[in-house]
Amino acid sequence: MIFKSASFFIVLLILSLSACKQKTETKHQSPRDLFPGLFEAVQAGHVFEDSKTFTDCMPKRDPEDILKTYQEEKNKAGFNLKAFVDKNFSLPEEVAKDYQTNIRAGVEPHIRSLWDVLTRRPDKYYQYSSLLALPQPYVVPGGRFREVYYWDSYFTMLGLEESGRTDLIESMVNNFAYLIRTYGFIPNGNRTYYLTRSQPPYFSLMVKLLMENKKLKGDSVLKANRDALEREYSFWMNNNDAKKGANLHVVFMPDGEKLNRYFDSGDWPREEAYSEDVAIAANSSASKPEVYRHLRSGAESGWDYSSRWFSDGKTLNTIQTTDIIPVDLNALLYHLEIMLAKAYQIGGDDKAKDFMTRSAEQRKIAIMKYCWDKEAGWFRDYNWKSEMATSSMSLAGVYPMYFNMIATSRADTMANTLQQKFLKPGGLVSTLATTGQQWDAPNGWAPLQWMAIAGLSTYKKEELSREVSRRWSSLNVNVFNKTGKLMEKYNVVDTAVFAGGGEYPNQDGFGWTNGVLLKILARQKNQSIQ
Repeated sequence: MIFKSASFFIVLLILSLSACKQKTETKHQSPRDLFPGLFEAVQAGHVFEDSKTFTDCMPKRDPEDILKTYQEEKNKAGFNLKAFVDKNFSLPEEVAKDYQTNIRAGVEPHIRSLWDVLTRRPDKYYQYSSLLALPQPYVVPGGRFREVYYWDSYFTMLGLEESGRTDLIESMVNNFAYLIRTYGFIPNGNRTYYLTRSQPPYFSLMVKLLMENKKLKGDSVLKANRDALEREYSFWMNNNDAKKGANLHVVFMPDGEKLNRYFDSGDWPREEAYSEDVAIAANSSASKPEVYRHLRSGAESGWDYSSRWFSDGKTLNTIQTTDIIPVDLNALLYHLEIMLAKAYQIGGDDKAKDFMTRSAEQRKIAIMKYCWDKEAGWFRDYNWKSEMATSSMSLAGVYPMYFNMIATSRADTMANTLQQKFLKPGGLVSTLATTGQQWDAPNGWAPLQWMAIAGLSTYKKEELSREVSRRWSSLNVNVFNKTGKLMEKYNVVDTAVFAGGGEYPNQDGFGWTNGVLLKILARQKNQSIQ
């Protein structure tokens, strides 16, 4: 199809998104919708240690019957809420609870054996489950994360690639395309309570990875997923023809540029973190709906939570996520535009290709204009309300380097900053602030290590790239040799201490740590051979 104009192209994308939204809203109810009153009582009463547990429970009978019984019994003497929940709901299964680690076999055999343990077969649809059924197998992170997660999955796929599991990569890409075609976007995870938000848009990178692994069939992979890439783009770019300020995910800059922010469509407490959100809102000077929106949007970023989003750079109750234009999000959307341009070129849609190419170039120029801090030698997020860069320096700044968006001289400066400020004994620290939040110092996370390692290699900064790889992989392997586990995150400042912070204990498993570590170890072997 040849698009007559860029405006027609955008209108088409927005219409497709609207249709998908209507379909989503009428089909699914979350636990909060199904059990009004009971849901809030369970979460506020801390029936379970983890707020996510109840959201993943399965009702043993019709929700209306459960609610009727609850209303009849809740005010009776001796009523026990936990006993009521145990009687009427089935607890979610733990991931890999019976798995026994063989430390002596080594970390690589351990990871390869874990793929099958962390793989879920095609889901069956259950009417009142919070799980959104997926048609093909997929890999979950592990621990409390019993469902597929969007941006986690790309880094998991890197390890699947090293394990020769192209079959799983393809089935996961197909699942994400299914989610886009069904709901108009990829939710945070395949749960009903995640249908108000997405996560960092890595789908275009997943498609690219599958193309590279399908070799001669690469173009056919792109063609097959073109419609899904379009709908992903419309989700992030839907702006209802606004011309200033912000609308949903789009921010109109003072000079006419369009950039993006994280934006959850809900303004109530997250169901999977209900009591935590209520407590935060109670201690904030902002209105509760505003705080809940910022918290939810912070969850969409994947960095839940970090000083990146705090107006005072220190405390969670000053969160202002939707005021911020994140450099990583916009670099990811730049890649999505590049991939769409390639898809249109393959399909012979020259006008659409030119539109996307221009959009990518305009976005790149805007990122340089608003996010580059020459004095710091780093990319910072930008606060569109205060019209100035935020004070936070974070590893989100490596994304333009990863996507080869910058000049070599700028990469030189960034490598210097990375080495001097972010490099620690166990790898790269996520931010330079220590706040008690899990996406701040002293913690390091596998996806950010990989974006930095690969970004440095893109600009031939191999010595530093290898040093980051060595420190991170050594920390991973040392913890594995002591505990038999690979963790969700690590303390890279004091390598003798486990990482902490955030709303839940450190998780083991763990999908993206497994994937990135396998990728790094394979690179190290190849480099030693060379």
